Amino acid sequence: MPDVDQGPLPVTDGAGPGPHRDLPVPSLVEGHARDWLRAGPDSRVVAPARPSATVMLLRESPAATGVEVFVLRRVGTMAFAPGMVAFPGGGVDPRDADPGVPWAGPSPRRWAELLGVEEPLARELVTAAAREVFEECGVLLAGRSAAEVVADVAGPSWQAERRALLDRTQSFGELLSRRGLVLRTDLMALRAHWVTPACEPRRYDTRFFAARMPRGQHADGDSSEAEHAAWVRPAEVLRAHEQGRELLLPPTQVMLEHLREVTDLDAWLDRPATVRPVQPWPVERDGRLWMRCPVDADGNGLPAGTAP
Repeated sequence: MPDVDQGPLPVTDGAGPGPHRDLPVPSLVEGHARDWLRAGPDSRVVAPARPSATVMLLRESPAATGVEVFVLRRVGTMAFAPGMVAFPGGGVDPRDADPGVPWAGPSPRRWAELLGVEEPLARELVTAAAREVFEECGVLLAGRSAAEVVADVAGPSWQAERRALLDRTQSFGELLSRRGLVLRTDLMALRAHWVTPACEPRRYDTRFFAARMPRGQHADGDSSEAEHAAWVRPAEVLRAHEQGRELLLPPTQVMLEHLREVTDLDAWLDRPATVRPVQPWPVERDGRLWMRCPVDADGNGLPAGTAP
């Protein structure tokens, strides 16, 4: 996908939805953005954005109304978003393109329409989303039929399956086929599309999916990429971010703000969403660095031709 136009827009205070929002940049990732702003347009090199997928794994809050979401705090040594609170996810793997992945739910062609991509890439993105949420937190969006979800994947043999995915001795399709399972793509709902700013040397073209936590399964943080994992209420993470106790990148912040308003999880997951890409870019004002995010009230990119 070509980069989104980064023309000038009027400054806002970042307080809420509008033609765009200016969200603060965590100090840990300021360097690349400041270097980008100092460099002349002719000297800027834009890295390609790798297709990726992330999953907002959700459940009803047991203590109050609303939902909880499973998040990971990335280890501080990660090359991308170190120390940030994030949802499970990652880049597309070449083997996610396997056309033999056992499939149930909306077809790859239907997902291509929803994602706005060609069918092979749609297959890769949906498969990557399911693979990543299993690798990173042990949740498997699959079942023995289109009407079932596997109930428990916490035992030693399932841990071995996760390790085999991580060391690439097997593909996700091979795992499902050997276990007699089908990928339940109907359990995922597309909710957003964000592209890493052009100032970053490592960039991703990321689709955000949402899924209800399968009954009988348990999410964990058994991932080398996470130093901490937990079920949290979106408002609590946002409050910790405001107080400087947690770090969020703009797409995570915007997604959490919308999750904070969810009162009926099933209705929210069933609601069709018109998803348009958002690509932030850095701006500096009052000595502080911000990411300017052209988003509408639903957290999606602005329609083509929208006036600033």
